Amino acid sequence: MSVDIPQGRDLNIVRVHRRWGMVSIPRVGRVRFRWTKDLPVGKRADKENRITGARLVKDALGWHIAFRVQSLPRAPEPHQGPKVGIDAGVNIPLALSNEDHQDHGRRPRLLDGTADWDKWLTSKEKAKLLQLERQAAHRRTFRKRGEKTSRRLQHTYDQIKQLRAKATRRALDWQHQTTTYLARTYGVLVVEQLNIPGMTKSPAPKPDPAGEGAFLRNGARAKAGLNRSIAQEAWGRTVTMLTYKSARYGGRLVKVPAPHTSQRCSACQCTTPYSRESQGLFSCKNPDCGWAANADWNAARNILHLYRIGHVIVEVPAAGRRGRRAGKTVKPVAAR
Repeated sequence: MSVDIPQGRDLNIVRVHRRWGMVSIPRVGRVRFRWTKDLPVGKRADKENRITGARLVKDALGWHIAFRVQSLPRAPEPHQGPKVGIDAGVNIPLALSNEDHQDHGRRPRLLDGTADWDKWLTSKEKAKLLQLERQAAHRRTFRKRGEKTSRRLQHTYDQIKQLRAKATRRALDWQHQTTTYLARTYGVLVVEQLNIPGMTKSPAPKPDPAGEGAFLRNGARAKAGLNRSIAQEAWGRTVTMLTYKSARYGGRLVKVPAPHTSQRCSACQCTTPYSRESQGLFSCKNPDCGWAANADWNAARNILHLYRIGHVIVEVPAAGRRGRRAGKTVKPVAAR
């Protein structure tokens, strides 16, 4: 559900104090909202920086307002920070080549293919979610086919949506804070060019040579648990945030080839079979090396090494485009 206000002149925005503001919505009246972003209002508004409209949106957590802001940003100065390689994983969400790992401390339990998918909820919230899901499953048994959902069942659905939306908001908040810190700290961010849809495919069934038409177990249940963990970490969204935030702070995002970064030794650059002993441990099988360390840290070091030797696929922004004035952009600014 949403209500659009296409003209900025219809809005009369007043900042009440540091945390709250008031806005006049046509046919609605005065609405109070949480002031979470800086807005060009009052003396700060001009032809190049002004509010052009807004939209009221309702989701599982309540009503929100997003302001459309027209601005004329200038290209920032080149970032003079260090270069760092970043490996996205499940054991460590973002492992950095200089051991400045970014970890949210919430591990999914991968036991027999099952996992704790609500890792962003507290223990009480998880118990509440389990209770609500059981109530919904019980109340669905009383609904006949084609019958309208009862108010009691719909209320249970709404409570489940609120808890899941709260978990999604916490995960998104961690991603925003982490990517902002990385964009402000480092001048060059090197990541892998990952094929996430290919990584999350289910394994094909293996035919059993002993029986006709029979198939062996192929670990599909365990692979499904790993796929859900990969999807919940949202690696693609993290790279998207790093792309525009690094450009905002004058840095660069570089993508390098992904093959063998987790299997190659970052000390001797040898790729030997079975070097990655587990999800979190790497041990080089080269008899002349024998280097052992965290597997994600080893991959991050390899990613940075690929950039240093020139194996670059994509570089954002491209070289030679600095120093030019950026054009007008319209960006939404959300608030509660």
